[in-house]
Amino acid sequence: MRHGKKIIKLGRKSAHRKAMLANMAVSLLEHKRITTTSTKAKALKIFVEPLITKSKNDSVHNRRLCFSKLRNKLGVQILFDDISKKVADRPGGYTRIIKLGNRLGDNASMAMIELVDFNDLYNVDSSNETEASVSDPSSE
Repeated sequence: MRHGKKIIKLGRKSAHRKAMLANMAVSLLEHKRITTTSTKAKALKIFVEPLITKSKNDSVHNRRLCFSKLRNKLGVQILFDDISKKVADRPGGYTRIIKLGNRLGDNASMAMIELVDFNDLYNVDSSNETEASVSDPSSE
């Protein structure tokens, strides 16, 4: 029985899984958006959101904790310098998973995981959109 076992194993040994999630997390922090399978995206969300929460309080201890998980100096620097300032007022939910459909080769369900505050398409001011939609019919 799986009672209380919350780790998504991804069919890999623990060292492989930790290395893969650390590499994917650094890619997500660097590029702000990556495409992967749905299960890996869910595991990555569980892995990266506590790190972003720790980055809000910039201390040597928190930097070392994040480095022990990410194992990449550039990733820690991006996390504490860029991302933590942008998500400072957000209480949680730093990532968004968008399902994309199935991959052609093996029919695996694909998803795009992105940092919420860094998407320009969804963060456009809603008042500008309503003005544009109202002005279009009147101009015709």
